[in-house]
Amino acid sequence: MPGTVLALGDLAYRDGTAQQFRDCYDPTWGRFKARTWPVPGNHDYRTPQAQAYFDYWGARAGATGKGYYALDIGGWRIVALNSNIEAGPGSEQMVWLAAELESNDRPCTLAFWHHPPFTSGGHGPSLKMAHAWKLLFDAGADIVLSGHDHIYERLAPMNDQGEVDREGGMRSFVVGTGGADPHALRPARGGSEALGNALGVLALTLRPNEYSWEFVPIAGASFADRGQDKCRR
Repeated sequence: MPGTVLALGDLAYRDGTAQQFRDCYDPTWGRFKARTWPVPGNHDYRTPQAQAYFDYWGARAGATGKGYYALDIGGWRIVALNSNIEAGPGSEQMVWLAAELESNDRPCTLAFWHHPPFTSGGHGPSLKMAHAWKLLFDAGADIVLSGHDHIYERLAPMNDQGEVDREGGMRSFVVGTGGADPHALRPARGGSEALGNALGVLALTLRPNEYSWEFVPIAGASFADRGQDKCRR
């Protein structure tokens, strides 16, 4: 499949060591390293300060120890955040995010980090990124991607309080289906629109002022999800 790869954390199981990046990640997903933009997961931090993660990715992961950055893809602004470090109001990362969003003049924005703000998975929603969600919502952002739970889930657009708002909300996806064993499915939470645990990837097509999505499972898996929507501003 062509295009850019966004890697949603927990990239070298189980401890994010240099050996695991060399022996496990690099021969597989590492084949696409030149077109991949990553964020770290909690398993990457099982190696102190996620040092092997930052060593492997170099400048593509943002500043060492920080791991947040922004780039442009297809006319969209893409914001990578680190949900393993401080992300509350006044934190260095959130001050940076507020400034980044203030200067962003693109009509569409996507953010990605590891711990999901909303999920039906066993790990549950991560309150740690609530302030990031609010900043993005207030700025008119469109999509949030996360991993952590080993499931695929598409959630309805939600407002800054996490309430379903199909007309003016921000959409999120959980895509923890890139290699580790899938988790058993649990009852869907309110606002869940599609839920599965097949291994596969989410293919997003980002167009001016709109986007479409398709979950592409591995061979032999029958789960699928697809749709499209417009940007919020």
